Amino acid sequence: MRTVLITGTAGFIGFHLARLLLAEGFRVVGYDGMTPYYDPALKRARHQILLQSPGFSCEEGMLEDMPRLQSLCERNRPEVIVHLAAQAGVRYSLENPRAYIDANLVGTFNVLDCARALDVKHLMMASTSSVYGANTSMPFAEVQQTAHPLTLYAATKQANEAMAHSYAHLWKLPTTMFRFFTVYGPWGRPDMALFKFVKAALEGEAIEIYNHGRMARDFTYVTDLVRGIRLLLDVVPKQPDTPADINPGDSLSPVAPWRVVNIGNSTKVPLMDFVTEIERALGVKVRKTYLDMQKGDVPETWADCRLLESLTGYRPETSVRDGVAAFVAWYRDYHQV
Repeated sequence: MRTVLITGTAGFIGFHLARLLLAEGFRVVGYDGMTPYYDPALKRARHQILLQSPGFSCEEGMLEDMPRLQSLCERNRPEVIVHLAAQAGVRYSLENPRAYIDANLVGTFNVLDCARALDVKHLMMASTSSVYGANTSMPFAEVQQTAHPLTLYAATKQANEAMAHSYAHLWKLPTTMFRFFTVYGPWGRPDMALFKFVKAALEGEAIEIYNHGRMARDFTYVTDLVRGIRLLLDVVPKQPDTPADINPGDSLSPVAPWRVVNIGNSTKVPLMDFVTEIERALGVKVRKTYLDMQKGDVPETWADCRLLESLTGYRPETSVRDGVAAFVAWYRDYHQV
């Protein structure tokens, strides 16, 4: 039985990944801090579901607590580490930037050093589409430059990619980074647009539409996302003998067993179409307040996922209509509304 350590198992994506791996017979060790960024009750509810599986164990702790993280790693000796825990949220990085330095830089360094000490077979780490920053050439491909992040959140994730590359090069640590594109679905975070929109609509409040609705996103359903991570788990990067051995379009490093992969739905959906699907699923017309673009936000995202498909044979395909309907059904059940 393979052991996988997942940081962030009480979080949205970590919870879904842990459920998938447990269903496939993995032993999953979780590590998460119950920070007050949003209601810890939702995080504890996710962990309670996971704890029903005999293959799951977890420990509460902060990424910045290196002795606790080291102890957990030494006791469990995971073959694979999937690092998902982070201070998330583009907008919150404007309010509390220090949280991003502590969790995303110091915390990620601690995970890297634990992975090096364990000599894990595969380190997998979450990045974000936000690293594409000011790029306007779409769809975004992994080989594009990411030198112009627009928020501190994006800058910390870009730094994580660089930190991981240096460790992969220095210690021959096989590492896969994945860039997420607007993930949504059941058990999502309350700060996410879909959660906020559905909550407001059911309470008769107006939803806030930024850039006066002139926005589009590559919405990725969460179970599609974690399926992509699961398949990449078995695609362990190997440093090429020469740069000429790297296939066109592959982000594999010429000097390290390191690669970055987009995981998105490969579809650019206008924000107002997304809102229409929310109205369809709820059966109500939603009141809207139109606002200017928020600082640090981008008008569009769109993922080129050909590398994911070439490596795994898989491409996410859940439609926004089906995904939004599934979220609304979960929300109604969880909140009894």
